[in-house]
Amino acid sequence: MERYSIQEFVTETKQQDKGEGLFELETQRLLEINLTDKIWTKAGAMVSYRGNIKFEREGVFEHGLGKMFKKTLTGEGTSLMKATGTGKLYVADQGKKISILQLNGESIFVNGNDLLAFEPTIDWDIKLMKKIAGMLSGGLFNVKLEGEGLVAITSHYEPLTLLVTPDNPVFTDPNATVAWSGNLQTEFVTDISFKTFIGRGSGESIQMKFSGNGFVVIQPFEEVYLKQTNSMG
Repeated sequence: MERYSIQEFVTETKQQDKGEGLFELETQRLLEINLTDKIWTKAGAMVSYRGNIKFEREGVFEHGLGKMFKKTLTGEGTSLMKATGTGKLYVADQGKKISILQLNGESIFVNGNDLLAFEPTIDWDIKLMKKIAGMLSGGLFNVKLEGEGLVAITSHYEPLTLLVTPDNPVFTDPNATVAWSGNLQTEFVTDISFKTFIGRGSGESIQMKFSGNGFVVIQPFEEVYLKQTNSMG
């Protein structure tokens, strides 16, 4: 067990300016945002700040009626917080590991639970997985991000990226799926027999299938927000 004097502890753990720009990983699980204007973060992600920063919950009509309607359907999982001003903002999400992505005109889908922060230059939209809405409690939604700018995503433990090719589709557990490239085709498949191996109750096993050319990011952990209705009691 590590033991420190007070001075040693401060020296070992103190914040350091790394000169990495807007998004800077202070630790693998704590993101520093060097704010000069505006940023969108997951609501409730702020853990500390210094400077002149104002926080606002996403306005009801901030992004138009279409997104408001979809947000209502998906619940609070997509709630965003807008931080404006100048200063240093520190955000985190339940100790999950943070990865910073630079979008250069590409598009990426991120599970709504795994989106931590993104620049206002990024275009975004909520995408509902309609086909399984009636099969699952809480539903499943993702956020499509595209354009130019930085995006911070989170994962439980280290993420693993699987490459998808036309002759080799990838199947994932929706609960363990973090993100995927925007050009992939996605569908849900069920396997009634698969449940007998994992002991998940009486429901069918729902898997995501990714086809085309691209990548899928998974985590070695299953989020609990996605449950089958017929296995709850």
